[in-house]
Amino acid sequence: MTIKETLQSFSTMTLTERQTFMSQHSDWLLQEMLTHIGTVDAELRDQYIYRTFIDLLSDNLVNPQQLQFLFDTATSDDFLYLQIGEKTTDSVFTRSFSALLVAGILAKDAELLILNDDSLQIFFKKIGRYLLLEQDTRGFVPDKGWAHSIAHGADLASTTIKHPKFDLQYAPSILHALKLVTWKDTVYVNDEEERLINIVNALLNQNYSEEALIEFVEQVFDKFEMHLMMQGYNESFFSGRTCTLNFMKTLYFFLKMNNKAPQLQNAIYGQVAKWLKLGD
Repeated sequence: MTIKETLQSFSTMTLTERQTFMSQHSDWLLQEMLTHIGTVDAELRDQYIYRTFIDLLSDNLVNPQQLQFLFDTATSDDFLYLQIGEKTTDSVFTRSFSALLVAGILAKDAELLILNDDSLQIFFKKIGRYLLLEQDTRGFVPDKGWAHSIAHGADLASTTIKHPKFDLQYAPSILHALKLVTWKDTVYVNDEEERLINIVNALLNQNYSEEALIEFVEQVFDKFEMHLMMQGYNESFFSGRTCTLNFMKTLYFFLKMNNKAPQLQNAIYGQVAKWLKLGD
């Protein structure tokens, strides 16, 4: 049976049948799913591999050694960072769905706390790199399904921040990536902003300094001035400006509706009002 046929069969099994299957074939199945995690077959990638990974984690069908193996593999240069920097190649599917898998693993480990501390710390130190280095901003790719790497990277970052062992000393690298994620010569159209603001919300929920987030907002808008000084009113400026304003307006209304961080709200409002006026 192919991996797709196996997973189709697995999806119809009862929990008891799945437990029996995993007791006999778990190592093989996990390796095959990893091997095909970036397939361009959208049904296999989205409907079967990703959903099966989540089911396995939810139903505790992965043992501690396998969870560690999945984490170490999915966060490696051959998965999360595979050929990162490429813009329109199929490698994006491996990166993007590795990001989702790692987010699922971290959410599970937040309950179990069984991942190796050293591997967690190594990952925490470089978590900002994914959103910073990812250049393939495509959402839905015809005939291949969702790439959505920026949204998945945002999910990974926010889930990482929520992990009990995450240290806020690593937050600045995430915010640095978030500051530049709106300057990738594109304007997001698939609700990426909705996912990106979850990063700021996760930091607020971890009692991250509101003053530090205000400084982050100021730096985001300083990028406008810097770009104009260096390059002037080019196409890159307008896409970056539009994308940044969309992100900040989304963040502002989220904070406003949830009665969060009033000083941060004011800082965002002032900057958005200034740049909208300048854009008249």
